Amino acid sequence: MWEVFTQKKTGAPHEHAGNVHAYDAEMALQNARDVYARRNEAVSIWVVPSDQITASSPDNAEPFFDPSNDKIFRHPQFYKVPHVSKKRR
Repeated sequence: MWEVFTQKKTGAPHEHAGNVHAYDAEMALQNARDVYARRNEAVSIWVVPSDQITASSPDNAEPFFDPSNDKIFRHPQFYKVPHVSKKRR
């Protein structure tokens, strides 16, 4: 099993599209193209063996993400956004 990530346009992030079955990376890429980009929906495709993905567990979310809670400077309310007025023509 291979996880498929597609990029809709150059410069956009790759997003998870789904998965395909294949014997090797080349076949996975071709299968992903046929399934997820058959109507030019993507400009780039990544395939990754499913067993190579490591993910955090929702059961451990609080202790796993807790270190970020003490970094309040990352929250947007601590930054002033300048007011930009639009000129009328």
